[in-house]
Amino acid sequence: MPASTLAGTRSTLAAAFNSLAATSYAYVPESPIPPAIVIVPSSPYLEQQLINKATIKVKANFTITAIVAYNSNPASLDNLEQLIMGILAAVPAGYVVGNVERPTPLEVGASTMLTADINVSTTYTQTN
Repeated sequence: MPASTLAGTRSTLAAAFNSLAATSYAYVPESPIPPAIVIVPSSPYLEQQLINKATIKVKANFTITAIVAYNSNPASLDNLEQLIMGILAAVPAGYVVGNVERPTPLEVGASTMLTADINVSTTYTQTN
């Protein structure tokens, strides 16, 4: 079912990951607790595909960030790879998966996490 708002496209994507062993967010959480999946607009966010008086059609680009605890380097990398593969398997129809970026440590407060970004896009049509 197509989303009726741009925020709905992120929510649809986040809901697709509910079966994974991670909390998924359609926004940037204040303090993510790993394992987590965060979906945010990418750059460019919107690419115009069609403009007329009745319809606006855009390609919406998102970044899915996979997050795991960074306790032991080999185990953390394995956990991240498993989460990435789960995300790739759960991406719903209508979304195109792009590149998966390299793992990167991220510090949030006193916590260190290992993250990787996955680029996805979908077509969104706004009718007036």
